[in-house]
Amino acid sequence: MRRQVDYQWRVRELMARSGMRNSRDLVEPLRERGITLSESQIYRLVAQEPERIAFKVLVALADIFRVEVNELVTYSATDTRALRPKKAVGSASEVPLAEAYRPIRARIKRPGNDDE
Repeated sequence: MRRQVDYQWRVRELMARSGMRNSRDLVEPLRERGITLSESQIYRLVAQEPERIAFKVLVALADIFRVEVNELVTYSATDTRALRPKKAVGSASEVPLAEAYRPIRARIKRPGNDDE
């Protein structure tokens, strides 16, 4: 069984709680913790859900907002069903649909030509 993992990046919410109005407000607190990022990088970090993040940045954000890492990122995991191939059922052995229903080539006859 497969599992689908979804996550929610909550940096904007934590910024609002701390009174930070835009991503530029994170530049100095990150520099104080030894992390130098451009304003555009910080904007993407705040505005988008990152697919990858450096562990130092994650821990620095947790320190800036005085929260645990699990408050920065919340996640949920659900089971997903794998799709099974469709099969024709009815006989003792199950046959895949592609093999059970093969197209038959059409034969075109001209009118009045009965010798074929």
